[in-house]
Amino acid sequence: MLDDRAKLLLKALVERYIAEGQPVGSRTLSKASGLDLSPATIRNVMSDLEDLGLIVSPHTSAGRIPTARGYRLFVDTMLTVQRGQLAAHSLAPDQPQKVISNAANLLSSLSQFVGVVIAPRRSSVFRHIEFLRLSERRLLVIIVSPEGDVQNRVIFTELDYSQTQLVEAANYLNSNYVGLAIEQVRERLQREVETLRSEIASLMQAAVAVSSDAISETQDEVVISGERNLLAVTDFSNDMGHLRRAFELFEQKAQLMRLLDIAGQAEGVRIFIGGESQVVPFEDLSIVSAPYEVDGQVVGTLGVIGPTRMAYDRMIQIVDITSKLVSNALSHHK
Repeated sequence: MLDDRAKLLLKALVERYIAEGQPVGSRTLSKASGLDLSPATIRNVMSDLEDLGLIVSPHTSAGRIPTARGYRLFVDTMLTVQRGQLAAHSLAPDQPQKVISNAANLLSSLSQFVGVVIAPRRSSVFRHIEFLRLSERRLLVIIVSPEGDVQNRVIFTELDYSQTQLVEAANYLNSNYVGLAIEQVRERLQREVETLRSEIASLMQAAVAVSSDAISETQDEVVISGERNLLAVTDFSNDMGHLRRAFELFEQKAQLMRLLDIAGQAEGVRIFIGGESQVVPFEDLSIVSAPYEVDGQVVGTLGVIGPTRMAYDRMIQIVDITSKLVSNALSHHK
């Protein structure tokens, strides 16, 4: 356990390093902390903090910088966040995709880092379905979701259906299955297949399969904004290897989704500091994230990705208010 003096010195060191990006020496730390301590005493405390793995001395510098463990202790026990400073910003209710895109831009603009949003999971329920004969045994399936999203898929069938048969099948699906999830439709069709004409049953089963594929393909879209902001961050611009790893992460959207999915499993803002675990694979990146809701139900996650040396108090405010803005905009768009 750290005593109050060690905590105060660690807090001052982290805040100074975040602000200036330079290793912090004992003389600077004495002034920043406001403690009336001799340089020798401060050096002893710094040595203790280093032994605990909370700070480290880079290269031959006389100063120290925080480690991932040091940042974590700072974030968990020493960080104070002033709420309400970003209340002037807003997101207007709109089509979900536009709200998500605007939210990613807002996160990036306010943080000057990278804004990331996982779009809401699309409903697996369909509102309307149609079949259009394109040519022999080649059909266009048109699926409309409750949100108004339209998915078109071409399917190839064993039989050549007439347009009359296609209308009959579509009418049956629209009359009996609207409002059910695709999996429920699949299960009911399997039970009812004996009562349906075989050619119509096979057509509807093919439609359900392609509907399921269409929905799964559009799930979990990741919207990213502001990657180029990292070019202006000294921590990255001075090391092309760091920058390359960061951009590789943005290209690997599946990995980003896993990171943000973990964040979405908890309430409120969460902070993942690079290097402290396998959650964030790069020690020079941190993620501040939060889930957002529609009508009280968590449907996605958003966050800011930036250097480990970021102003966490401000990032928490940005992410917290943006998650509330997105929740409000999506809940009021009907």
